[in-house]
Amino acid sequence: MSDLTPQSETPTPTTDKITQAARETIYLCNFRVSVDGEWLCLRELNDISLTPDPEPAHEDPKDPIAIERLNLMNMAKLSIKGLIESALNLGRTLDSDYAPLQQFFVVMEHCLKHGLKTKKTFLGQNKSFWGALELVEKLTPEAGEITASVKDLPGLKTPLGRGRAWLRLALMQKKLSDYMKTIINRKDLLSEFYEPNALMMEEEGAVIAGLLVGLNVIDANLCMKGEDLDSQVGVIDFSMYLKDGGHSSKSAEGDGQITAILDQKNYVEELNRHLSASVNNLQAKVDALEKSNTKLTEELAVANNRIITLQEDVERVKEESSYQMESRKALRSDSAADGQALGETRKQLKEETLLRLDVEKELEVQIGMKQEMELSMKMLEKDICEKQDALVELRQQLEDLRAINQQLSHKSQSADASSKQKSEVIARLEEKINQMTGTVKQLETSEKHMVKQARHLNSAAGKLLQLQQ
Repeated sequence: MSDLTPQSETPTPTTDKITQAARETIYLCNFRVSVDGEWLCLRELNDISLTPDPEPAHEDPKDPIAIERLNLMNMAKLSIKGLIESALNLGRTLDSDYAPLQQFFVVMEHCLKHGLKTKKTFLGQNKSFWGALELVEKLTPEAGEITASVKDLPGLKTPLGRGRAWLRLALMQKKLSDYMKTIINRKDLLSEFYEPNALMMEEEGAVIAGLLVGLNVIDANLCMKGEDLDSQVGVIDFSMYLKDGGHSSKSAEGDGQITAILDQKNYVEELNRHLSASVNNLQAKVDALEKSNTKLTEELAVANNRIITLQEDVERVKEESSYQMESRKALRSDSAADGQALGETRKQLKEETLLRLDVEKELEVQIGMKQEMELSMKMLEKDICEKQDALVELRQQLEDLRAINQQLSHKSQSADASSKQKSEVIARLEEKINQMTGTVKQLETSEKHMVKQARHLNSAAGKLLQLQQ
């Protein structure tokens, strides 16, 4: 926090004092830290004209851009940590009026604005991170839904408002970390929007994207239809992240243990949620496979009935053809009288033969289909067995995770009890110290009285000695 606090008092309204105070202030993304009532906030330096020093004395050897990136990364850490802790303590879905959530969006906005290239238009200079966020739709197709929703919002008129709406929708979908990692990994595309030393182009951007994974444990329900995202002023409230050092030094060890246990508990709960989702997906797939298996069984039964019917037709055609052959032999004996009937019989025999060939071909096709269906049924049964084994393993893992979760909750409760006992012991020690302090004071007063009495006795003894002489 030393890089984020001002090094001078609040400047007076005169121009010279404002300039001097601005020189003695650490700058963060073209903003100055100042005191506004009871709040520490950032003010833009657009209207402050700074005259350069004639002598380059006391220059900082560090790169100011690197210091800005480090400051922004530290602010992002504090904001994300505070948001997660307050949300878990609150224990409900967050809305747009929640102060730590508003400060998180302000910090993310400053991170995305750092090092943006200025685009000159006929209306002036324009700097917005909306163009960089639109890259996510090209790299991750599932992000197209967020971009379309942002473009369909009626109240947004500026690219800055669209970028703020995009951040809120990505947080609600719990995809903000994934989307940020996607665009940070493509620095060749980001170079169109950011300078080479910008936060999104350096290691600090990857660190912030990794920290955003922790926000998946909280739930947010944000309504943006009535919110004016275009004209909001992004001011970081530093007072939310200032803590009392004396109080933290007393319970630092206990708070560290409780924080570690809560982090483990949150991680296990998130992993438990993912495993539950995967178990539900596998169960749905197993149900779908069972339905398709039933459908294929019914189709196989229909095909078997069709094959039996075709076999009966083939037998009937064979019988008819044999009957026709016998009738043909009988007609040959009387060929002179029944020549015309013989021609018709030959024609009918030819038709019956063609019909038999067609039936045999269809029978072969049905037999091949039956074999393929039996093979697919075997493969489906094998796949179902594998899915069921995987489902059993996942359920076992889920039970193990639940047991670990219970153990962690017991540890958290025991840690809370131990911290309460420590606080009680500290209170008793303070009472004993107060009692000992009172006793010391009493002893000091009694010592003073005894000294006075000794002086009186010495004086009386001196007087007696004089009288005896």
